Amino acid sequence: MPTGRVKWFSLEKGFGFIANDEGEDVYLAATSLPEGVATVKPGTKLEFSIADSRKGPQALSVHIIDAPPSLVENSRVNSDDLAAMIEDTIKMLDKVGNGLRHGRHPNAQEADRLGRVLRGIATALGA
Repeated sequence: MPTGRVKWFSLEKGFGFIANDEGEDVYLAATSLPEGVATVKPGTKLEFSIADSRKGPQALSVHIIDAPPSLVENSRVNSDDLAAMIEDTIKMLDKVGNGLRHGRHPNAQEADRLGRVLRGIATALGA
């Protein structure tokens, strides 16, 4: 199986990119992360399979091999970053709430994305 390191990953957007060991960028969807893993940090070493999609290579069946070392165990997310995440989440919740007022329920993908974001914030607050 190919391996590579996470270049970047956005919990809010639900995707990121891996630089594989051959130097190619590989799309990483949040749905391809291992169960119970909502996000990955840049530099995390991953093992994955690759599927060719219309937009290029995409990682599937992702396994975390090695997470980057933490400078401080159990460190909290930067307060400004956490505040920005919460403000963005409020915007997402407002959009869902407005849709519900008009009889539009979020589709499964939107609901899953919102759940991942809320779990990520809950984890950051509890760290």
